[in-house]
Amino acid sequence: MITKNTACASEERANMRGGLGTVRVDHWFKPENFKAKVRLCARLVIPPGATIGEHMHEADDEVYIVLSGKGRILEKGEWVEIATGDAILTGNGASHSVENTGTEPLVIAAIIMVY
Repeated sequence: MITKNTACASEERANMRGGLGTVRVDHWFKPENFKAKVRLCARLVIPPGATIGEHMHEADDEVYIVLSGKGRILEKGEWVEIATGDAILTGNGASHSVENTGTEPLVIAAIIMVY
């Protein structure tokens, strides 16, 4: 199955997870496209100054791969700078938050797998 870049189903999420601004979510695939337990497979486009609020991953694992831009992620209570090519794994009851600290959109591939 192939989803062309121009064929993604997109949605705007204002104040995502209690964050600031509006994040665009471009769904490459929907959960029903998978045989595995996947809740999200999407590109997140976070404008400068926008955030995804802190949230927990108790019954799932989330992988972020930074496709472009720069920002920071709250991991284990500490802010860590992230940039193009970085990968982040959050799960096992951990929480995280993301902030675009750059002047360009922060673009992240996000995949959430459910236990």
